[in-house]
Amino acid sequence: MALNATIVKIELQISDMDRHYYAAHALTLAQHPSETQQRLMVRTLAFALNAHERLEFGPGLSAEGEEPEIALRDYTGDIELWIDVGQPDESRIRKACGRSRQVAVVNYGGNAADIWWDKNANALQRLKNLSVIDIDSTSVEAMAAMVERSFRLDCQIQDGEVTLTTDKASLSLVPRRRLDAGVRVA
Repeated sequence: MALNATIVKIELQISDMDRHYYAAHALTLAQHPSETQQRLMVRTLAFALNAHERLEFGPGLSAEGEEPEIALRDYTGDIELWIDVGQPDESRIRKACGRSRQVAVVNYGGNAADIWWDKNANALQRLKNLSVIDIDSTSVEAMAAMVERSFRLDCQIQDGEVTLTTDKASLSLVPRRRLDAGVRVA
């Protein structure tokens, strides 16, 4: 018997002073049985860092195919921003860079993230529309501890620092930029 996804509802309030974006998003995320709470929260953070009224989650881990985990599409359906989480294969990133105006990878996993970057850095640095940021392991673990089936998450972004707050916890982190395409979509 197949396991069902867990539904996680997040009332995400974003105050991004760096981009002058202020909005509330009611997120309903399907957490695949193989997806950790760490990965779920990194996906949520990736959404918050790039928030836009047309930003949407893709089909996720349970779907096969060549779709982004998070995408911003223009009104014709073309992908303006392709976001992947974790350590995607270099060939997947190359294809994404060919299919969209900008690609962002939100990398996490501590030592595994460093190994992935060391292995792929030379090839990835040639891609002019790619940005890669890292979230440190301590922050990822603290974000995972915030997860509940339904909760409010306030995200404040100022001068590159991100502060996440729930009614039970608060965390500040600074994503590390490994590669910056320098292109702003929103």
